[in-house]
Amino acid sequence: MKLLLVDDDADLRAVTSFALQQAGFLVIGAGSVPEAVAAFGTEHPDLVLLDINLPGGTGFDVCRAIRADSRVPVMMLTVRGEEEDLVRALELGADDYLTKPFSPRTLIARVRALLRRAGLESGGRTRAGDLELDADALCLRIGADGTLRITRLEFRLLQLLLAHAGQAVATDRLLAHVWGHKGGGDRQVLKQLVHRLRLKLGEAGDLANRIETIPAVGYRLNVTAP
Repeated sequence: MKLLLVDDDADLRAVTSFALQQAGFLVIGAGSVPEAVAAFGTEHPDLVLLDINLPGGTGFDVCRAIRADSRVPVMMLTVRGEEEDLVRALELGADDYLTKPFSPRTLIARVRALLRRAGLESGGRTRAGDLELDADALCLRIGADGTLRITRLEFRLLQLLLAHAGQAVATDRLLAHVWGHKGGGDRQVLKQLVHRLRLKLGEAGDLANRIETIPAVGYRLNVTAP
């Protein structure tokens, strides 16, 4: 499941993103109205977490733009608690509303409940072609029979690659997703992580070439038809 998290507080966005990633979600971040609208158009998220106070406008503007052509679930996140804001958000088509500060557990529970109500809950699984990533079992399923046990770091690496299957993903974006906003990952560590994962894929059936190095860019995960 891909979530778009829109908040102008970069530190809060990073902490919230990491908590959601730990719960098995792929998180795309945006810090302003233009960034949010652009990310929604290119990333096609399954759910949007949307702060009201944003540079370049308000979360209401983003919600209005989303609702112009999409029914994707929207949850408003704000420090405000006025009834007027809640009513306006709901009138614009928001599906839920959570006031800051909130605990990661509460946010994750509300996100999952909203996805269930929308009929989108997938049990923590991300799929592309013949590959399926299972967050609950911490494994990668290959075709109908193959199952590969993976670590948490390998899971987060595959999560982003699988969400963009067939496309090159930049090294810096992978580093931020795997280790967090202020994580300790670097390019050499990422290379080692990719190397270990390729070894596992090779042992699972000559699949090491599924993760392709794109010079001066990053990596690409190739899938085949299921």
